[in-house]
Formats: sequence, C-alpha cells, structure tokens
Amino acid sequence: MTDPALDPTIDPRRLSAADWRSFLQPLEFAILRESATERPGTGRYLEDPGPGAFHCVGCAHRLYGAEHKFHSGCGWPSFFQEVDPGALELHRDVTHGMIRTEMRCKRCGGHLGHVFEDSPWTPTGLRHCLNGYAVLYVPKGADIKEVFRLHRRA
Repeated sequence: MTDPALDPTIDPRRLSAADWRSFLQPLEFAILRESATERPGTGRYLEDPGPGAFHCVGCAHRLYGAEHKFHSGCGWPSFFQEVDPGALELHRDVTHGMIRTEMRCKRCGGHLGHVFEDSPWTPTGLRHCLNGYAVLYVPKGADIKEVFRLHRRA
C-alpha cells in the first residue's frame, strides 16, 4: 500500500483498516482510526520541540505550527489554534458521559483529540488537547517526506 503521507495523490479516506495498519504504529492506529487516547503524560511532544510544524501522523496534513503550542498542564500537547481554519473537522462528541468537541484531520478523518473553551490566557481562549501519537513533528527546514519515511521505519 502506498502511504498517503508520502504520496499526496492518495485519497486517505479510501484506505482500509489493513492499509492503515501497514504503516501506522499500533497506538497511532488506535488513536487515529478507533478514537482511542493515550494516557495523560505519556504521549509525544509534551515538551516544545522547537520551530516547525505538527502534521497528522496518518496523512501528513499540516495541522499546527509550533508557535501555537503552549503548556496547559492537562497531560497532552496543547495548542490554541490550528494552522488554518480548514485544517480540522469539528464534531460534537457525547461519549464517556461528556459533551465535547472532537477534532479530526480534515484530509484523512483521523481522530486527533478535543477542543475546549477553557483557556482565557491564550489569544483564542481555546485549548486544542491533542493526542501526541496522532501527530508527527517536522522541524523547520526539514524534508517532510524524509521525516515520515524515517518515522515509518522506526
């Protein structure tokens, strides 16, 4: 199967579960394709990695700039806005006895986390609470395809 992160002509919404499993790590698959979540404090990118961008680990869609990341203390990477208004799909989520706003990748539909309106100290008032295993950080100036190739081999 051709990886949609390496071939932008692939429509990731047409991939089967077997296709996704062929290039995602098990926890990445569980989060993106089954709406799981990592335990708080256990995910990637709890610390700021530096200038760059965060891309969907499934399809490489650019989601967040590093300049929008902040420490919220919630146990997951937090951002106050996406890279552009069309980067995410937002859905009402009423699972687990709560009413929340779920975030999904606009390109592949992968589950990313939830948005909360509880951050008065950010410019938007929002906290995008993101599963660290739902994204891959690409340092500023790095070749995105090479970053994804290396990650897929890990």
